[in-house]
Amino acid sequence: MSRPRSYPPEIRERAVRLVFEQEPDYPSQWAAVRSIAEKSGMASETLRKWVREAERNEGRRPGLKTDERERLCDLQNEVKEAPPRQRGPQSRIGLFGQSRDWLIPRISVYRTFYVLVGQLEV
Repeated sequence: MSRPRSYPPEIRERAVRLVFEQEPDYPSQWAAVRSIAEKSGMASETLRKWVREAERNEGRRPGLKTDERERLCDLQNEVKEAPPRQRGPQSRIGLFGQSRDWLIPRISVYRTFYVLVGQLEV
């Protein structure tokens, strides 16, 4: 029998609640997740992700809550969709305004060459 691609919210909430309730009966949270996922007929990794998300939403685990993550994605999409003139001067500078951190390791290697050629003053 194939597994459904998505589960109703009631099943998701019930499975997560069962993991939290029965966790003390198992040696680890993963053992509880595996057992409950097997009994519920779902993939254990799916249930593990749901449990992690519920822990973040309740403040038990560090990270962004679901609504905060959605808001962040919305803001990032707004920035991507904004016309170039609304992004600020940094977006119009181009290659010359970008960070040149990638040059730093090469400068020490080629310092002698540039000094001999006269392109870099030391």
